[in-house]
Formats: sequence, C-alpha cells, structure tokens
Amino acid sequence: MNTIKQIEETAQRLVPLYSHEDADLPDRPLWAHPELDQIIEALRILSDVLFPGRHIPEPADFKSFFIKQLKNTAELLQEEVEKALPFRWMGAAYENDRKEPEDNLYIASNTIINEFIGRLPHIREMLIEDVKAAYNGDPAALSYAEVKLAYPGLVAITSHRIAHELYTLDVPLIPRIMSEYTHSLTGIDIHPGATIGKGFFIDHGTGVVIGETCHIGNNVKLYQGVTLGAKSFPLDEHGRPIKHIQRHPTVEDNVVVYANSTILGGDTVIGAGTTVAGNVFLMESTPPRSLVTRSENGVHIRTREVHGHGLGI
Repeated sequence: MNTIKQIEETAQRLVPLYSHEDADLPDRPLWAHPELDQIIEALRILSDVLFPGRHIPEPADFKSFFIKQLKNTAELLQEEVEKALPFRWMGAAYENDRKEPEDNLYIASNTIINEFIGRLPHIREMLIEDVKAAYNGDPAALSYAEVKLAYPGLVAITSHRIAHELYTLDVPLIPRIMSEYTHSLTGIDIHPGATIGKGFFIDHGTGVVIGETCHIGNNVKLYQGVTLGAKSFPLDEHGRPIKHIQRHPTVEDNVVVYANSTILGGDTVIGAGTTVAGNVFLMESTPPRSLVTRSENGVHIRTREVHGHGLGI
C-alpha cells in the first residue's frame, strides 16, 4: 500500500473515533471550547496589571494603562467564558450534577467578567501581602523587586488568585487551564478551588501540590515538595469519585510546613502556629502551636508551650 492510500485509509478509520469524544456534548462542535492561547494571554495581561514592571516598564499614567489592559482582558476573556459556560450543564457525568442552561450566554459571560474585573483591587491587596511575606520569610530576598521578578512562588500565587476568583464565579475550564499552565512553568500545582489567605509564601516551590478543597489561613509558609492532598476518594454507586466534598486538609494561620512533607485528608486540621518538620507523612489533626516531627513509629506531635519553641531551622 502506498503512503497516500495509507493516509486516506487511516483518516477514514479515525473519523468515527472522534464523533463521540464528548458524549455529554453531542450537539456541539468538537472544537467548541475555550482557546488555550487566548486564556494564557489574558493571564499574562492580568499579571502585568497586578505587577507592572514584571514584563513591561511601569507606565507614567497608571489609570490609562489599567484602562487599556483591562479592556484587552475583558475582550479576551468574555469570548472564552462564553464558550466555557455550556460546560456548567453539559460537562457533568450525570444528569443530577448538571445545572440549568443559561438563557443568554453573552449576558451571562458579560456579568461574570464585570464581577471579575471588580475583584482585581482585592487580588492586588492580597498579592502585596504575599510579596511582603516572601521578603520577610526569606533571608536571601534582598528587595521586593527581587521577589516580584524572580520568585516562582509569587508567579504561582498570582495565577492562583486570578484563577480562584473565576472558579468562585463558577466559570468552567478556564481556571484550571490557568493553573495547569502555571504548573508547567513553576512546578507548583495549586488547584483553583483552594482557598488561600493573605501573606502566603512558597519558598523554592518545585513539587508543591495543593488540592482543590484545601483551606489555608493567613501567613502560611510552605517549602518545596509539600503536598496537601486527599487521603482517599469516596466513590458513588457508579464507581466514580464523588465530587464537591471536602477531601483536602485545612491549614490554619501562621503554619510552616518544611520540605517534602505530605499532609492528607479532608478532616485533617493543622492548628494555628504549628510547625511541621521535613519529610513528615501526616494524616491526623494537630493542636495549635504543635511541633510535628518524624519518629520511628510515624510522627510525633507535641505542643511547644511545654516542649520548647520550634525547630531552630
């Protein structure tokens, strides 16, 4: 068989394999989903708005700069949000998980974009505290500019705070696309559903994983290789993981988790002021101001009021 004939035969065999790729979207074209390049460009523009000077020189007229950039963002994102919204009711596996369709996708997406744009000052306020946390938490950081321009942890939390607001506005697909793009850049994997308080700092960063239902308080510091994950995946009657339940830990205010530690479980609460040493595997809650270290039998948890004041590392 010559090459042209082989190509034609293969193409013919491929066609039926794509006709039911999205069984829950039978009436939509195969490519009727948000465009990755547009979403990534919107994320880049928003990063420039939140940190002018990271990619372009700081403008002389901030207001005009913001108006121009926000108009560009709104135009890029509204079209992609409009494409994404049908996945609210058509992307669920089962009928009882699906939402009612929107009557007018343009109006719905416009409402979402207006609400999202209005939240950007709050995101900026949170990121200011994140920069301060990195500067104050790392003796190697010699300026705020160094943190802003060079720290992958700040790239990751900036992307997360953007994606999280879209997630809370119930935008399908787009928040996860943003987070996974940033994951590919930084090695830091933060699900957009995770709730993270102010003054958050990831030092070094590579290999950090933060799950969808994590709740992280204020002034929390994580080192490289930390996982805040799920202990198990409860299954429904069809044998599929149950969605929208608490699966990941709660980390309260002023907690430090050192490198390569793993904390699992939706009922696991790390009390405020706790320090978790490196290479700890933890599936139980801790009281406030605990010191958690490895032991021959697993982990050792003690409170610092009785046993001292920390790791000294």
